[in-house]
Parts: sequence; C-alpha cells; structure tokens
Amino acid sequence: MTDGDTPETTETGERASHDIPLPEHLKAALAADWEPAPPMPHPARPDGAPYNAKRRAALSERYAGKTVVVPAGNLRTRANDTDYEFRAASSFAWLTGETVADAVFVLTPSGSGHESTLYVREYASAGQVEYFTSRTAGAIWVGNVPSLADTADVLSITTRPRDALEGDLAPFRGSDVEVLRGFDASVDALFPAVQDSTLEQTLDELRLVKDEWEIARLRHACEVTARGFTDVAREIPLVLDKPVRGERWLEGTFWRRARLEGNEVGYTSIVGAGVHGTTLHWWRNHGAVTSGQLLLADMGAETDELYTADVTRTFPVTGEWTDDQLRVYRAVLDAQDAGIAEVRAGNDFLAAHRAAMWVLADHLHSWGILPVTADESLNEDENAPGAGLHRRYTLHGTSHMLGIDVHDCAAARESEYRKGKLASGYVLTVEPGLYFQPNDLSVPATLRGLAVRIEDDILVTDGSPVNLSSSLPRDPAGLTEWLRDAQNSPAGP
Repeated sequence: MTDGDTPETTETGERASHDIPLPEHLKAALAADWEPAPPMPHPARPDGAPYNAKRRAALSERYAGKTVVVPAGNLRTRANDTDYEFRAASSFAWLTGETVADAVFVLTPSGSGHESTLYVREYASAGQVEYFTSRTAGAIWVGNVPSLADTADVLSITTRPRDALEGDLAPFRGSDVEVLRGFDASVDALFPAVQDSTLEQTLDELRLVKDEWEIARLRHACEVTARGFTDVAREIPLVLDKPVRGERWLEGTFWRRARLEGNEVGYTSIVGAGVHGTTLHWWRNHGAVTSGQLLLADMGAETDELYTADVTRTFPVTGEWTDDQLRVYRAVLDAQDAGIAEVRAGNDFLAAHRAAMWVLADHLHSWGILPVTADESLNEDENAPGAGLHRRYTLHGTSHMLGIDVHDCAAARESEYRKGKLASGYVLTVEPGLYFQPNDLSVPATLRGLAVRIEDDILVTDGSPVNLSSSLPRDPAGLTEWLRDAQNSPAGP
C-alpha cells in the first residue's frame, strides 16, 4: 500500500492528512510532456453482448413508455481512505456486461421501444494533473481503463460520459421512472419521488431462467471450483496436525485458484474442520486441522463475468472414514440423490427439499434419534404433534437459486420462486446436511460434533437434471480416491 506521499485531494477537494501540498508550478510540471496512455482493451467477453441485448429487450417490454435507471453502484469505504474491492450490482452486470464502479444503465422511451445508454466515468487522461494525482480517476493509481469507444464496441451499447447523466435524464425526470434504488445515492437523489419501484423484483424474475451463455459461465465457475477443491485437498498435509490455523491456509488456497481463473470467490469460503462444520456459516476459519476430523468445505469461484458456483464437499482429512462418519455421510448422500431427482421442469421448487428431508428424517428415526416417523415429522400441518422435529438436525432449506448471485433472484415474488414451479433454464443448489451439535444431548455421544453437507449446482432441463459440478466426486470411495490422487499430483496453476 502506498504511503500517500504523492500529492492528492479527496473527493471533496480537501487534501488527506498524510498528503504533501501540491504547489502550482508542480501541477504544471506534472501535467506536461505526456504521450497518450497505452490503450487498455475492455476485459468483457464480446460473445456476451448479444445475450445482454436480449435481456435489455425483455426489460424494455416490461416497462413500455417508462424510463428505467439501473446503477452499478459505488465503492464502499472499508477503513478511512481504503475501499472494499468493487463488485457491480448483479442486475446491472446482467443487462450490460460491464462491471465498473459508478456506471449507470438507462432505458429511455423511444418510439415503440427504448434507447439503451451506458454511462461510464471518464478517467483523467495523460496531460491532466489528475492523471498523476487522483486516487480514484488517475491511471497512475488505478491503471489505464478502456475508452468509451472501446466499451461501446465490445459491449455493443451506446456509451456516454457519467458526467452527462444528470443533464441527459432531465427531460425524463417528470415522466414514469423505474429506478434500482440503494446502489448509488447520487442516482437515487435524482428521483426522490420514486420509492416504490417494481424494478428489482422484475429484474430478479427475469433472471430466473438462464440463457445458454449464462449456463456456460456457470459450468466454467464449477470447473474452476473443482480445481480449487483439488488444490485444497492437495495442501491438507501441509497443515495436518500442526498448531496453525489450517482452515485459513486452506481458505487461502482456494482463494488463490479463484483469483487465478476468475474474479474472486463468489462468497466467503466456509472451511470447517471437525466441530466447526456444525456452524452453518463458519467464516472465521481459524481452527486447526486434525487427524480423525471431517472437513466441511463450502466454496465457490466467481467468473470474471460474476457468475458463481456454490459447492460443498465433506470428507475425512486423512482419507479414512470412521463408521459413524460414514453412516452420517451416506444418509446425506441418499437425501441429496432424492432431492436431485426432483429437480425437473414443472415440479415445485420445494420438491427437492421435501424429498431430501424425508430421507434424512427416515434415517434419524431409524437411528432412534427422531422420536417420530418421517411422515409425522414432514406433516404439512406444522401444529401436528411431532411436525418439524427433524429440523433440529437438518437446520436449513435444501435449495436456492444460483447465478450471478450465490443466492440468486432473492427479490422475486414468493409465487415465482419458493412457491413456484421449476422451469427449464433454472439453476439451483441441492444441499442437504446433518448437523449434530457438540452439546446436543438428544443424540448419541459418538455423533456429537459431526457435520455433513453435500452440495451441487443443478440445471433444470425439460428432461433429466444436469449436475454442473459433477466433476467432484460425491460417493465416499470416490472422495477418498480423489483426495489421494490430489495429494500425489504436482502443485501449481
């Protein structure tokens, strides 16, 4: 991290406390004698542009005669003058293919449809003092960025400077407007009267069905994720039985793969060894990795286009299952198989959950843990005696939509999502689990502290479900063979 010795002003025009003053003669010297900066190709995949255009057309149909404004969002402060890494609003990226901060997408009514315009911030060019001094807009600080013309060419969309947004929107501020609020305060301020927009809901419902380009991106995310899991398996011996935060080493190992082949991790990785696996969102990842434990790893790589995988595998860190571990694992695998079989077009979204929960409840009852039968525990009458008792050990739902968000399309209406029907092109997780807390007296002592979750990313088709993450084994023998093969293979990119 630089120490701030280069003269600079903040967004408000004031110098930061650690900046050195910049006299006028130095400003002139810094701005002189520059050639144009080397060009920076736009990083987006140009093969996505036709699909982005189809999505914009679908949105245009929903809002005939209305102005539609979708911002990418802004940088968020992490600490003082350092920011979190920027991640564009999902619906903005879905419509445009762009991922930069401060950009805004606008549909303005035109004839029987709309004109699409992407507003992108222009950066200081060579010959401007800000080229050298601006932390946020100077290429010396942030690297060269594509020109508006290059952006327009790759994304096949009209581009305008971000500074022109307010003036361009002035004629439309009194008309019907839909704004994706909460991502850019400056955009929200342009339309203070627009408070009850249906735009977020509409966009999330449009995003439920993935086109072939999106499915290809999700396949790639799963492939990268599988390689990341293999990296993790390979490095377990480096931390096994050592007094170090082994979970964090393995978390960092997966992150390295995600950054090498994609944008980032799609969410904070969960790497839970032993009892830590019983915490659903174990993000501290500060534990050691010890022989005899199961490792529950819930991780997903995000592509450069922001599509993410979401995969969980649970396996013994030494490759050797105990009888209790294997018994619990097989029960969860049975449940996942039952759930995946229900992921078919026309079925209820909740069909996979009901099938998986019945299997888990049946196992729990056969083990003497659940005092009622699976049918009694799965009774739709939640007030019936024994209804829902299995949830003490299963904890969560079996599925969620997946795509450009790890929990995709969350603003869709319940009737279109949780209580809706599956359609070809949906992608969802199937991830049952059993979790026996270390202090739970209702389970045998030998099971306390055990946790197993198995999660895969499933594409809905008009025929059989397609497991996009199937390259990672799920069966117990396959997992131990994979672990052994990984640890006998060379490391590297």
